[in-house]
Amino acid sequence: MNKEDVEMKQAHIVPHMHWDREWYFTTEESRILLVNNMEEIMDKLENDPDYPYYVLDGQTSILEDYFAVKPENEERVRKLVQEGKLIIGPWYTQTDEMVVGAESIVRNLLYGHKDSEAFGAPMKIGYLPDSFGQSAQMPQIFNGFDIHYSIFWRGTSERHGTDKTEFHWESEDGSRVLVQLFPLGYAIGKYLPEDEEALQKRIDKYFGVLDRGATTDHIILPNGHDQMPIQENIHTIIEKLQRLYPDREFFLSRYENVFKELEKNDDLPLLSGEFLDGKYMRVHRSIYSTRNDIKAANTRVENKLTNILEPLASMAYSLGFEYHHGLIELIWKEIMKNHAHDSIGCCCSDKVHREIVNRLFLAEEKTDQLIEFYKRKITDAVQADHDVVTAFNFLPYEREEVITDKVVTKLESFVMEGNDGREVPFEVLEKNVLDPGLIDRQIVHYGNYDPFYEYTIQWKDKLPSMGYKTYEVKPEEGTLAAEGLRPSGKPEVDTDHYRIQVNSNGTLTIYDKQNDVEIHDVLLLENGGDDGDEYDYSPLENETLIYSRPVDAEVHVYENEYSAELDIALDLPVPANLESRKAGNIDSLVSVQWKIHVAKHKPVIEVKADINNQAGDHRLRVLIPTQIASAFSWSDNQFGMIKRDVVDSAMDYWEEEGWDERPDSIYPMLSYVGLSDDKRGVTLLTNSVREFEIIGDSFDTIAVTLFRSVGVLGKEELVRRPGRPSGIKLPTPDSQMIGRLQLDFALVLHEGSLADAGAGRIAKEYTTPVETYNRIPYNAMKLNASGLETPGVYSLLQEGNDGAVLSTLKKAEEEDRLLLRFFNPKEKEEEVAFQLSSKAENIQEAKLNEVPQETIPHQEGRVSVSLKPNQVTSILF
Repeated sequence: MNKEDVEMKQAHIVPHMHWDREWYFTTEESRILLVNNMEEIMDKLENDPDYPYYVLDGQTSILEDYFAVKPENEERVRKLVQEGKLIIGPWYTQTDEMVVGAESIVRNLLYGHKDSEAFGAPMKIGYLPDSFGQSAQMPQIFNGFDIHYSIFWRGTSERHGTDKTEFHWESEDGSRVLVQLFPLGYAIGKYLPEDEEALQKRIDKYFGVLDRGATTDHIILPNGHDQMPIQENIHTIIEKLQRLYPDREFFLSRYENVFKELEKNDDLPLLSGEFLDGKYMRVHRSIYSTRNDIKAANTRVENKLTNILEPLASMAYSLGFEYHHGLIELIWKEIMKNHAHDSIGCCCSDKVHREIVNRLFLAEEKTDQLIEFYKRKITDAVQADHDVVTAFNFLPYEREEVITDKVVTKLESFVMEGNDGREVPFEVLEKNVLDPGLIDRQIVHYGNYDPFYEYTIQWKDKLPSMGYKTYEVKPEEGTLAAEGLRPSGKPEVDTDHYRIQVNSNGTLTIYDKQNDVEIHDVLLLENGGDDGDEYDYSPLENETLIYSRPVDAEVHVYENEYSAELDIALDLPVPANLESRKAGNIDSLVSVQWKIHVAKHKPVIEVKADINNQAGDHRLRVLIPTQIASAFSWSDNQFGMIKRDVVDSAMDYWEEEGWDERPDSIYPMLSYVGLSDDKRGVTLLTNSVREFEIIGDSFDTIAVTLFRSVGVLGKEELVRRPGRPSGIKLPTPDSQMIGRLQLDFALVLHEGSLADAGAGRIAKEYTTPVETYNRIPYNAMKLNASGLETPGVYSLLQEGNDGAVLSTLKKAEEEDRLLLRFFNPKEKEEEVAFQLSSKAENIQEAKLNEVPQETIPHQEGRVSVSLKPNQVTSILF
């Protein structure tokens, strides 16, 4: 670099490649290119002293894919990383930020750092050059890994507070990163031509934008693109650039060098909040519902991992069993391969989506089996004379639940007795005969064909906080018969909180006893054409939407002492495709079966949707009218809650300003969305879908997208997204979503705002069901006795107040302590208390990277910390 002329503008050319593991091509196709490209990259770095750096796209999964083929090159890579030439990490995969959960993003950085540190050190930049929008919580997450710089492209505009491309970005808790925005994307320096006229024509276009946004004399020209091989003639290009632009200096560099210059600027703008503007670059605000089968599966697996498996493994660890970090890391990495923006966005080819579906299947199977293993290990070590049923609670407080379990036994009749010796009443919902070979093939191997009975039973009980309770299954004279849930004979149910009436068209009328208000048309279906692609919903102009008001539903209502079940089936006639829709023909249908479960003592109305779609090119939404006229909605993001306007003000001027996409108020959620006024609120909880819009004349209705049906990866000239296609015009018939789809969500009507009602805690409870295990003397998979004894009732910890929401409980990666993570999704600071074991010692706060911080004073295991709104913290103990 010429240091004699300090006024000369500096152009940092940063060699890199943006590596989509999969998109319209498969992982295996890209891996072949990777093996080729890596050899060229390493040769260049090893043999060209004037080629000092190469950025490997900020994600270590690239190396994992490479070493699966070329393990012999690990030392070459390690040497280049340690010399600072090959720049890796900090991510495992470049994550999406909108529909991927908080713990997933944290583990992505955690494993990315771990993989990077095995070779040297990670790049300490929050590098997300292509994610479809930026979550408001990312500065806090980055700071939790000692990352204070961030590079991204999509989502900003002047209305956030600056027209500069360099600024500070702050989360609500005060965490801050210094941002270098890519105003023209990460690929402006791709395939730079040697022809000087062509080179100057291209670069002239860029310099105007780059200079206008810069706050120093330093700009970045990222020299790379998707799957792009190294530009071997880059030195020649630099010579030509130097000749064409004598007032600038061009040189190969790395991103950190630019940040060092930005650090000298004490007058940078300060921005906050999320970035979801599609003015200069598309953020695809309706991609949150593409391939909702995949997104629902991802939601389900994320919640099983963080809400059940990790707390269960921690519980087992506290009782003396091994915590299987290796098995759990395999699961995390399986789903994180799906968390790249294209993969979880589901803007991919059909064959790639099949890979994604299979990875989620494997991840869920691994999760389910490890959950089963830990439940078995704990229950097998309980000392009891009879078969045992264990009920597990993974919330940090006692909960009263209606529990449903399957008990397998040879007994004709039995009673259940709690650990305190008291008999626990239950109802038998179902009784089936099981072939003994299904339980353990060794039974029939020796000629014993006596059947087993499988009883589905239901009971209500209080379970200890973050613990479990066991029940002995004792023989009793007589024969147990299945009473089942009894038909009520009327289309309504009455609970402690609601009176719910099922209307003839399958919608619900819900009378909220607590607030003395009645809401109507709950679960009304809305259907409209979708002339879009895998990136974006695109409505048919001047279309009349189809609603389920006139349909006739088949309704069955069942109840017992503990709960009620509403079984509602309906067919919604719709056009078969866009051509039929434009012609006004109704020649296909979508069948929907609602299975609604309401525990009579709880305010949560649980809904399971079983959908059979037989039509193409349309969108199906379910409507939740609230009768709460609203100016804004509340929903959750990573470790917090976010408030959004129900109408984006840019809708008035987006066309005039030439935005890349129309800013419809279609938004993502993670586990809940709701509306509230001064007196009451309605919150929708989800364990599947993650897209909503607030609609209605008074903006009083929550519209949740059940699915979108489209048949092409990318299209041009959409109503909401004019101009070029996103992606490519590749047919994707699987994305028409023909066939079955199962989704889970729930409703809560409550007093006060979402924050006051504890919507985050209610959602956590909904996505953290009670788990059960039935111990009998037979099991096809044999285990030797552990040599440990576990108590019949156990509680690992308990919260001292309701000031926070548990994120997860896990064993720390690098030491023999447990890590408890929680956050405050409220609008005011909260003092959060937990009662750990009285034997707990060495209690410290920890960052998200699990590095211990200050020691927390405690009295016999009781700890207290203060949390700002939307702040997360962890405790090691």
